[in-house]
Amino acid sequence: MTSAVHADDTASGQPLHKRVIAAWSLWSWGNATVSAVMVTFVFGTYIADAVGPGGQGTQYLTTANAIAGGIIAVTAPVIGQRADRAGRRRLWLTINTFIVVGLVAACFFIKPEQGYLVLGVTLMATMTLFDELANLNYNAMITDIADHERMGRVSGIGWGAGYLGGIVILAIVYFGLVAGDPPYWFGLGDEEAINIRMVAVVAAAWFLLWALPLLFTNVKTADTEVVQDKVSIAESYRRLIHVIVGLWKEDRNTLWFLLASAIYRDGLSAVFTYGAILGVTVFGFTTGDILLFGIAGNIAAALGAFAGGWFDDRIGPRQVIMTCVTALVLIAGVMYFLDVERDFGLFVLEPTTAFWILGLGLCLFVGPAQASSRAFLGRLAPPSRAAELFGLYATAGRSVSFLTPALISLILLISSAEDTDVQRGDKAIILGVVTILLMGLAAMLLVKNPTGPAKMREHRIRS
Repeated sequence: MTSAVHADDTASGQPLHKRVIAAWSLWSWGNATVSAVMVTFVFGTYIADAVGPGGQGTQYLTTANAIAGGIIAVTAPVIGQRADRAGRRRLWLTINTFIVVGLVAACFFIKPEQGYLVLGVTLMATMTLFDELANLNYNAMITDIADHERMGRVSGIGWGAGYLGGIVILAIVYFGLVAGDPPYWFGLGDEEAINIRMVAVVAAAWFLLWALPLLFTNVKTADTEVVQDKVSIAESYRRLIHVIVGLWKEDRNTLWFLLASAIYRDGLSAVFTYGAILGVTVFGFTTGDILLFGIAGNIAAALGAFAGGWFDDRIGPRQVIMTCVTALVLIAGVMYFLDVERDFGLFVLEPTTAFWILGLGLCLFVGPAQASSRAFLGRLAPPSRAAELFGLYATAGRSVSFLTPALISLILLISSAEDTDVQRGDKAIILGVVTILLMGLAAMLLVKNPTGPAKMREHRIRS
């Protein structure tokens, strides 16, 4: 166990605590299994393609995600606030981490039969919910381990580590449980998709293994210095309203960023959530192909996150975010028209080739946009109130997030009514993603780069 450290020890010009940053980044390395393996490249596509074929799996997943997003929207800031006020940010990170591990492992029991569809999407949505709660406390810790000037770099390292972890775990499950013919690891065959279901067990063990260094590292978080008396849940919501009003009066830039980032971050998450489904159902990828793409995509996203962190500290997070979101809109817009073979005279572009090229481009720009968003709020958030603001961050995002799956679900419903071709119907997901990204880009016009350490603004949002 390392000695306790605090953000005060990382004042500008002082060396950052590399061991603590490493432990913090390893949690992200392990947590990548939730997004890369479970949500995107293995279990999300497994449910959409095998458990609920014919578009039903996609419909159920978007609906379940909408419900989970609604729950997060109304609870995350109060959960973060209560963790801050009780000085239990690290405790709740630990509890939620173990819950997520358990839910990931439970996905092993989802067989490729329609009767398991409701259970499957319920486990996935609940996993997403608790993963969000774990991440709000995890993200808040950036204010304890990095200073204002180097927050972009540290956030980029954390996001990059997550993507690299996704690469490794995707390679492990691909070569051990998906590629080639049986027998796979542990002597498994492919009856009842037992090899795909075992991926969930491996993913759960992976997250647990790499989360332990942070959970057993003694990081002194700022919330422990302002422990307050317990209050009722109703009082917590009253104080939350007071904080929001305070932001409107005294720190409107933070409020605008919370709203703008809510919109474009939902588009960022949708790129990964639905990207693999598009690859399989629209662009002709097999399960094995999409896992290989996932490995390459995580490499691109990691490189983008590392580079974005460097640019973040030099030109500011706003410029990084605006550039990346603009690039994403342009790339996704082109992708919409390349789901069929196109003859450009000098060459013929196959849909699978188009997805490889443009999909990797999307991944490249998603990484720095996500890392700079966390660093942006980290610069705005007073350390002792960080989990509360990151709770608002999660809530703002989920307030839009539960609408976006519903929007995509509606588009899919309309598309299926007008065109019975499921592949062409699923392509409409791109329209929903582009719409959200454009709205977020417009909202960011109201936001300015953060200036000065967050501690100087702490008194403005005290409730």
